[in-house]
Amino acid sequence: MKIKKGDKVKVITGKDEGRTGTVERVYKKAEKIVIAGVNIYKKHVKKNEQMPQGGVVEVPRPLNVSKVMLICPKCSKPTRVGFEVTKGKKFRICRVCKSRI
Repeated sequence: MKIKKGDKVKVITGKDEGRTGTVERVYKKAEKIVIAGVNIYKKHVKKNEQMPQGGVVEVPRPLNVSKVMLICPKCSKPTRVGFEVTKGKKFRICRVCKSRI
């Protein structure tokens, strides 16, 4: 997968289009990611030990990887991710400024 935990990404489609955030979790097999503060839904929780009164909790839900673009740390622009192999090691590169990510 081209996006990893800790990357800064921008949402390009859906209800949160244009918002940015950092990747908190990656689900490789499902090709989904959880972004802090993006794709928030409300979940009704029953009374339990953690929440003695129950109530409505805001929960971030996973987004498909195809709906986000990586923001290059060097040029600060949304970019597609390329790969470069040097001396047997594989590196991600920015397609805009050609720098390593």
